[in-house]
Amino acid sequence: MHKSNSKKVSAWLLGAVFIAFLTVFSLFDQPYALAQSEIPLVATESVSTPIVSPEPVASPRATVAANVQHLLTTNECVGCNLVGAQLDNANLQAANLAGANLQEAELERANLQGTILTAANLEGVDLSKANLQGANLQGANLFDADLEGANLLGTDLQGANLQKADLQKTNLTNAKIQGANLLEADLENAIVPAGFTNQYQ
Repeated sequence: MHKSNSKKVSAWLLGAVFIAFLTVFSLFDQPYALAQSEIPLVATESVSTPIVSPEPVASPRATVAANVQHLLTTNECVGCNLVGAQLDNANLQAANLAGANLQEAELERANLQGTILTAANLEGVDLSKANLQGANLQGANLFDADLEGANLLGTDLQGANLQKADLQKTNLTNAKIQGANLLEADLENAIVPAGFTNQYQ
């Protein structure tokens, strides 16, 4: 009788251990199966990412012409590419052109009164007879620029590069030119600030 009961208990224990083993095995197996089933989903998501989040589209103002239009409409074009822009006689009073690239642009007789041109690139630009009264040109590059006959009354040219610039007949009354590079600049018949001496001559 005891032997029969012990056999039953042993069989029951053996069955319980087997069921426990199957349960544990299935628990270990499920994450693996789940991971396997998720692999295609991850791959699908990575493939579809460019569709959901496309690459940034090129700026709508990528061309000089578009930048000029933006400038004339909003009176600002900070850091814009305006290389060779035709802006003769343009009214850009108080415009913000900080850091803009205006290399070889045509600004003859333009109204730039009070315009912000800090750190702008104006190399080789034609600013002859332009009105730059009170403009901020701190740190601007005016290398070889044509400023003949320009009005620079009260203009801030501190730290500007005016090397080889044509400053003939310009009005520099009250202009701030401390730290400006005037090496080989032409100041013939220019009205210079009181006490001004060109250290580069």
